[in-house]
Amino acid sequence: MALGVGVLAGPAAADPLPQLTLPPPTGRDRIGTAELHLVDPTRTDPSVPTHPIRELMVQVWYPAHDTARYPAAPWLDPAAVPHFEQSLGLPAGVFTLPVTDGHVGAPVDRTDGGRPVVLYSPGLGADRAVGTTLVEDLVSHGYIVVAIDHTHDASEVVFPGGRVEVSTLPAVGTPAVALAAEQVRVADTRFVLDELAVLDRGGNPDAEHRSLPSGIAGALDLSHTGMFGWSIGGATAAGAMFADRRIAAGIDMDGTLYGPVVTGGLDRPFVLMSSQDHGRDNDPSWAGFWAVQRGFRLDLKLVNSQHTSYSDNEALYPQVAPLIGLPADQQAQAIGTVDPARAVAAERAYVLAFFDRTLRHRDGHLLDGPSPRFPEIQFIR
Repeated sequence: MALGVGVLAGPAAADPLPQLTLPPPTGRDRIGTAELHLVDPTRTDPSVPTHPIRELMVQVWYPAHDTARYPAAPWLDPAAVPHFEQSLGLPAGVFTLPVTDGHVGAPVDRTDGGRPVVLYSPGLGADRAVGTTLVEDLVSHGYIVVAIDHTHDASEVVFPGGRVEVSTLPAVGTPAVALAAEQVRVADTRFVLDELAVLDRGGNPDAEHRSLPSGIAGALDLSHTGMFGWSIGGATAAGAMFADRRIAAGIDMDGTLYGPVVTGGLDRPFVLMSSQDHGRDNDPSWAGFWAVQRGFRLDLKLVNSQHTSYSDNEALYPQVAPLIGLPADQQAQAIGTVDPARAVAAERAYVLAFFDRTLRHRDGHLLDGPSPRFPEIQFIR
């Protein structure tokens, strides 16, 4: 969960509040974004059985033009902020959450044949916002990225009209809880793919039929689709690939794997990206998957990192720590001792290089072996 530092205490900040920021994207494309409220009438909500349908909120990020005429999207919907602060024990009125580089509803910057599509799934209990640093960077290099909020798993999901649905996950996670969550997320992902096909054909899958960005129909090249995720979101990428051949390539960022993919492997490219103390030597699911993986495979380690280093925490913790009096050792427990800017740069570079190679057939050879440009990334053989 983003900024998951437990109960924090600190003095109220002076007005105006410090503004947290995310690293600017490294690509040339400007960014648009739009939310979709998706309703699956074929499934009841697995966490609230009395709810007859499964509802999701997803955020589509895409290369755009004329962005200056459209407002920048907040990192987190304002309606979600009170629960976000309360659930993490964050004192209100200490800082302001970031504003993204995405512009709400800006026209799509079209290209012949459409743009490759990448799905993103966050960690257990986390909102889709926690991957914004990586999502925006991919979009700035020409991808369309769809970030999924898994309702009643995510800490808070805001639906049209301001309705906020919060997590119903048990307070104590177990392998059974994680497996059940992964199975729900795989079903969510496959449904999202169905709805993206509707969107690309010119339909409007939004439950309220709200206006869509100009040029979105026909802009998605769904024949070149990948997926990545952090923690159980990475497990979801693997599980969704196993269940659905529409996903051609995937990345698991530090997530234990679950389900049949562990013993069945994949015949398509997949990358494991680990934190310092996680890997095939101490995660049997990774070792089992690696042994049976038939497609292109890589095992990369971000040295001196922690589990949440693969989220926006890597960029936000160094800004938050002095505002709330977080000691250096506690920050290191959260995001490790790797230089935060270098960690973000390395993650972005390898995610982009992988999808460029597998979805665009552009090989810059960064994946061939260790690079002096990114000593923070270790190739595990």
